[in-house]
Amino acid sequence: MELGIASVAAITVICYLAGMVCKASEKVKDEFIPVVCGVAGGILGVAGMYLMPDFPASDVINAVAIGIVSGLAATGANQVLKQVSKA
Repeated sequence: MELGIASVAAITVICYLAGMVCKASEKVKDEFIPVVCGVAGGILGVAGMYLMPDFPASDVINAVAIGIVSGLAATGANQVLKQVSKA
């Protein structure tokens, strides 16, 4: 059974980079970066459903949900890296 994990990981990486761009531009407040990552993930989830044959969703609602969770996972990954570097 193929789960399409690589496509979900790709969305997370792209959203992480989008968050880094927002942070570097200093035009987006820090509290809005998770929103940007979530919205970008939702959009990429729908695109992935149509463009990737192994994407783990077959309808738009699930594709958006998978994308949003993947985008927010990028924010969580960023926080983990921050906390580990402090210790």
